[in-house]
Order: sequence, then structure tokens, then C-alpha cells
Amino acid sequence: MPENPYLPHAAVVRDIAQETSGERAVRTFTVDFEDENVSSNFKYRPGQLAMISVFGRGESMISMTSSPTMSKSLQFAIMRYGRVTSVLHYLEIGEKIGVRGPYGNGFPVADWKGKSLLFIGGGIGIAPLRSAYMYALDNRKDYGEISIFYGARSSQNIVFRKELESIAQSGKAKVELSIDKPEDDWKGFVGFVPANVKRLSPTSDNTIAIACGPVVMIKVAIDELLSLGFAPERIFTTMENKMKCGIGKCGRCNIGSVLVCKKGPVFSYDQIQKMPRDF
Repeated sequence: MPENPYLPHAAVVRDIAQETSGERAVRTFTVDFEDENVSSNFKYRPGQLAMISVFGRGESMISMTSSPTMSKSLQFAIMRYGRVTSVLHYLEIGEKIGVRGPYGNGFPVADWKGKSLLFIGGGIGIAPLRSAYMYALDNRKDYGEISIFYGARSSQNIVFRKELESIAQSGKAKVELSIDKPEDDWKGFVGFVPANVKRLSPTSDNTIAIACGPVVMIKVAIDELLSLGFAPERIFTTMENKMKCGIGKCGRCNIGSVLVCKKGPVFSYDQIQKMPRDF
């Protein structure tokens, strides 16, 4: 009898890192499967997702924030926004959750070898991007220049701030942080992320651009990238917010005849342009 695709595997919360505070706080949960066989067989690519269950309370589709190069543990950066994610934020180290997956196509990191990578993120959109840029940093010789443009509403809302600053100091990647409104102690760029991209005008030569964040940010970022000479097939984004069941059964993630959970959630802008207008 085939395994039930809806059956989650038990995992233990090993660590919880408070990334931001406030009404929509972000915490990063590090979890390990209880069953060593499940852990050994759980293979995923950057940009894929997992269904996270809080037993008795519900489940939610969440992107893997960790890179498969990091360890056997999985990491999920989760914003408190909605019923299930709010319950997740009450979990403590040692408690159990359910994990099933992985789902989606992920970022085509193997196809990007030999190219420079430009990551553009806003808010919690940094979560899926982190899986890809950490993968690239852990395989540094396979890629050209790596640039990370990331912005948040305020300096207190910057997710992975210390880690991003450490990456910048290491010289392994160029990191440009920004906030939406001025702050007395902020010395970086003030304004929306696409404006920072326009200001610094990164080259499109042999470069792949990946944008993730609020839909309006992605739209403006893509317009800026096109104006900088990026071809549609070299611009990627993820539509993970449309994914529900993850296995193409519920039909709630469709864009025309395309089921995001089966064909995506990662698409090039060239692919998006061929779909019905939904972006």
C-alpha cells in the first residue's frame, strides 16, 4: 500500500531564533526529524517548501529557509501572520511538529552555474531566497559575483541582519540593505528595494536575477530589471503564496491550466508572461 501523501513525519524543534519583534514577528525554527531514516531520505532543493503541522491546530505551507548544504536539520523562518503561524510562535524548544514534503520545483541552481546571481528580497521574502544564496555561498566556486539586495520597513524588521552583515564583511557576496523610512542611526539606503537596485544598476551580463517579497515589490523590481537589460528568461520569482495542498489535488493554486504546486512555485518571468494575468 503506497504511503499516505498527507501523512506528516514527526519532527522536534531544536532551536528558535527571534529574528524580529512586533505584531508580525519573525522566528526561525530549526527542526530535526525524529526518525533517522526519514531524515536521511528527505532530500530537497533550494526554493522548495514543506507543509508544517501543529498537531490539532492546522497546517501551513512554508518555504525551507535552510540550504541542503548546511546540515540535516531544516530551518523555517516564519512570520506570525494567521492562525497556524501564530500557534507556531508559541512553540518551545523540544516540542513536536509535523513536516511533509518537499514540494515544488525549487530554484534551478544547477542551471545557474557559471553565472552571477542577483537576489532581490523584501520583508519575509528573504526566507526562500536564503536557501538559494546560502547554497551558492557554500558552492562559491560554481558562481560568479553574488549580490543581495534586501529591504524591510525598518531596521528592526530586517530578518537575518547579523548574518547578512557577516556575509558582506566576508567579501563572499555584496550585500545592500535598505529600510523604507529614515532612522537616526541608519547609514544605509532609505527607500524601497527596487529603487536601490535602480540606483546601483547591477549589470545584466551573464547574471540571473531572483526576486521575492510582496507582489508589488516584485512587479516594480522586474520592471527595473527589464530596464537594466535583463532578459525575461533570466528573471525568476516564486509564487509560493499560492500553494495549498502541495500535490495538485485541491486545485486552489491554478493560474489558468497551470498548477503552481506542480509546475512551480519558481517561474521565470518569461514563463509568467505566457500565463493568464494573475501576477
